[in-house]
Amino acid sequence: MLTIGIAGGTGSGKTTVVQKISEHFKRGEVVVVPQDSYYKDNSDIPLLEDRQKINFDHPNAIDFDLLIEQLDELQHGRTVKQPVYSYLTCTRSATETVTVHPADIILVEGILIFTDARLRSMLDILVYVDADPDDRLVRVISRDIIERGRDVGKVIERYERVLKPMHLQFIEPTKRYADLILPQGGHNQVGIDMLIATIENHLKNS
Repeated sequence: MLTIGIAGGTGSGKTTVVQKISEHFKRGEVVVVPQDSYYKDNSDIPLLEDRQKINFDHPNAIDFDLLIEQLDELQHGRTVKQPVYSYLTCTRSATETVTVHPADIILVEGILIFTDARLRSMLDILVYVDADPDDRLVRVISRDIIERGRDVGKVIERYERVLKPMHLQFIEPTKRYADLILPQGGHNQVGIDMLIATIENHLKNS
């Protein structure tokens, strides 16, 4: 079994890297543990407007205890019930979960996963997906409007007010923990191929 952490700024191409790795291996060989499923439940805050003001790019927004607990279960060959988080309501579902089975390759993906020392210690390979800030902004605007139903003006304002400073304070500094840095994000096929070769070599020799 191999556990790989894939971190990097919002819109850097982490999801693309995860998809390319997953597509390379057979069905059932790879399981993905997305940080975004582990945002803390905010249902105790009654107004959606107030929940939308939460800083989701701060480490305190993540339920690392639950993420670490479920990753440990997967690493020990046990199935988990992964929480489901809604960006539209900014709450965790009280009735819905996703059943996640253990696999030979576990991909933990998210902007803040390297900020927690406990989680870092559980990762065999730490990958930081890097990208130009302008490219990341374009992806953030596209994603938040299409997938999360947000207004373009609010997306840009949030980027300047929250995403950019949080990236500089919490995310960018974690690059120093990376075993591998992938410039150009998901477009770096050479780097992705090198990572896949490393994974294959590890599984072959384990």
